[in-house]
Amino acid sequence: MLGWHVPRAGVDFVSKNPPNFHQVIKLDGIQESRFFSIKVEVFSDFVDHIQKVWKDNYKEILKQLARIQQVFKEELESSIRRFKKYADRNTTIPPDFQSGDKVWVAYNNIKTTRPTKKLSERWLGPFEVWKKVGSHAYHLNLPLKWKSVHSVFHVSLLEPLKNSSIPNQNKFPPPPPPILVEEQEEWEVAQVLDSKLKRGKLWYL
Repeated sequence: MLGWHVPRAGVDFVSKNPPNFHQVIKLDGIQESRFFSIKVEVFSDFVDHIQKVWKDNYKEILKQLARIQQVFKEELESSIRRFKKYADRNTTIPPDFQSGDKVWVAYNNIKTTRPTKKLSERWLGPFEVWKKVGSHAYHLNLPLKWKSVHSVFHVSLLEPLKNSSIPNQNKFPPPPPPILVEEQEEWEVAQVLDSKLKRGKLWYL
């Protein structure tokens, strides 16, 4: 390995990375490792000295840096595989949706018009899958009223639409289609059943 040393007061070049970084790549600090060792002298013509060292040894320096980079890359990839192995022990295989499939969306982090979460549906939709994004996310075709909601959802927030195994099961009729007013969805009120004051606001049923 290449070592730089001039008999004057020197300053060691050491790694400032946190300890956990070295635990992951299974290597000590740069100064303590067997891959690289540099001592830089502090003297008046420091710049000239560095330029001369680089000119005389740049090929060897580049080779050492390339070897260090390759070792770090291999150790990081090995750590990722090791962490994934332990994480997958308690992880179920996510469903694989295809374009055109119908899915339900969990209402987590989605604001609804319901006064409390207890009165909200557990799942919203169903919506059509447009395409897969990465390995664990899907892009859905959302209605116009959801234009403020990001249309890419993690697979953990999706549930496949399953046909009921009970024949002739009663189903709620679908809501009436909205009316577009200035590009906003609105509904016509057929009848007001009741009203009440709640926290200084008038609510209608």
